[in-house]
Amino acid sequence: MKSSSNFEQLEQTSDAVDEVNQLKGRLWDSEANFTQAKDVTKFRQYANACDRVKAFYQEQHANQTLDFNIKIRKRFAERRNAEMGIWEAMELLNTMKDDSDPDTSVTQIEHLLQTAEAIRHDGKPEWMQVVGLVHDLGKLLATFQPEGQWAIVGDTFPVGCRFSDKIIYPETFSSNPDLMKEDLMTDFGIYEPHCGLDNVLLSWGHDEYLYSVLKDQCTLPKEGLWMIRYHSFYPWHREGAYRHLCNDADEEALAAVRAFNPYDLYSKSDNPADPEKLKPYYTGLIAKFFPNKLKW
Repeated sequence: MKSSSNFEQLEQTSDAVDEVNQLKGRLWDSEANFTQAKDVTKFRQYANACDRVKAFYQEQHANQTLDFNIKIRKRFAERRNAEMGIWEAMELLNTMKDDSDPDTSVTQIEHLLQTAEAIRHDGKPEWMQVVGLVHDLGKLLATFQPEGQWAIVGDTFPVGCRFSDKIIYPETFSSNPDLMKEDLMTDFGIYEPHCGLDNVLLSWGHDEYLYSVLKDQCTLPKEGLWMIRYHSFYPWHREGAYRHLCNDADEEALAAVRAFNPYDLYSKSDNPADPEKLKPYYTGLIAKFFPNKLKW
């Protein structure tokens, strides 16, 4: 683990990089140019998704209850599962396939590199390239918990209140036990109006887990942490649902997630990236924002 003085130096470096990128005119929230050559209508076509994808969401929507989310957060409150660096985690993740994704069949490490490379291609700040590189590392849950992929991947949504019809396959919530609890099935459920997403339990998965791992073990800016935490919350950042739970800070987070989303979604391609060729560049970036080893 690096010392606090080293982390202060990393923070100064991160600030300096941001200043340079601003001078170049390529801010983190500027338009995603790489999508201009993409037919974006071909992505997230869940109506025509294969049976594997539909079966995944049936299982996820049946099992992501309020009680489950409270219990599993307690289980992972202390990071005692492993100690490893970012690139090591990427290589470990590469053995997994995401059953919720209808858009690509490439390996996990290739998707991470495709995302990071698209951000790099557009000249976005180094910290945002790093976010692209690590954003799905929470899928390492597959090695740490007995629950299946329904507790790891897929679009996220709040639990403890009414399930929005903007969620993928909303009809599959019919098997969720919370649907029978009248006190939960209101617009606000257990929450207060505009309480803020920090006070809302989103369905447990790789977003929430990775955010919990990184929030005090890296020097990424708050925008980067928002991108990681909410990138699968499509009912919110794509469909406009759950705004009645959001506060002013969440409006800033929404802008960050929307700036990141095109790179996560539209960089997907069956043309694989070359990990060994790209490794020297990205291990250099990793060292600027993370310690040598993280607790997972």
